[in-house]
Amino acid sequence: MTIRLADAPHPDASSETGFAGNRLERRSEKRNADSARDALRDGRAHLYLLAEGRVLLKHDEEIFDPLFAPSEVIDLEVDFEEAILLGFEEDETPVLAAHSGVETDDLPNYLKAIDLRSVYTQGLVPPHRLGVIAQAAALVSWNRTHRFCSRCGHASEITDGGYKRICPNCEAMHFPRTDPVVIMLAVAPDNEKCLLGRSPHFGEGMYSCLAGFVEPGETIENAVRRETEEESGIRVGKVAYYASQPWPFPHTLMIGCHAVAETEEIRIDDELEDCRWFSRADVRSMLENTHKQGLRVPPPGAIATHLIRAWTEQEE
Repeated sequence: MTIRLADAPHPDASSETGFAGNRLERRSEKRNADSARDALRDGRAHLYLLAEGRVLLKHDEEIFDPLFAPSEVIDLEVDFEEAILLGFEEDETPVLAAHSGVETDDLPNYLKAIDLRSVYTQGLVPPHRLGVIAQAAALVSWNRTHRFCSRCGHASEITDGGYKRICPNCEAMHFPRTDPVVIMLAVAPDNEKCLLGRSPHFGEGMYSCLAGFVEPGETIENAVRRETEEESGIRVGKVAYYASQPWPFPHTLMIGCHAVAETEEIRIDDELEDCRWFSRADVRSMLENTHKQGLRVPPPGAIATHLIRAWTEQEE
């Protein structure tokens, strides 16, 4: 096999997916126990705030702003001791994230607490801010759910700007988790139709690619094969990586692949409400929201839609 990096697209397909547009310089090699505290002392520092799984946004009914100066959060019960240093803007501004303990039902009129999915689907913030929110949400969630050492049960301490927790009792080190999930578009052997499924929690008329978690000791390709067969009964052979997408629900990496089916008889398992083969014409109308039965695909930024669109744009 010849590796031809010269033919690789740049910018890559992953950069076009929702939650991927993060411009911060992370500077991971410079993180230490004082990183977050030092950043908070900088007069230019700004924070993203998460509360009850939602992001806090300042608003004037038209413009939504997710960034807060430390002086703006005095009444929002922010835990600065657990603040996370996300990185730095191009002008050296430190950007952090923190949890707010404020009751979201009691927020002042100029603040809203909005779930991440709505912020994403409604385009309430620019793409580069959305990518940072994904980073912030994942790290705040991990730090809040890993406050105790999994080895000895002792309370752990945050360090390295929120990218590590250390147990002072047994000295165990704990690092943020990222859960890999394969999401795949299987195409028929003749490449004339693709396989889409529908989960019970999907919005009305929505169909998407099949997906599932990568298990320990499993390659991406084998996870694609296993999950496709488990959910639909379809056996696939060749698998090709296409793109990835950070997915902060709460700390997932979606790994997008195309796969070639070796069988076509569908046997749906309990996870799906429906699963079908769709022609290119059908899928194009779903992408354009003109399908005669009102069927559609996920929002434009979703990696599933990128996989689907890339297939429809292939030469027939």
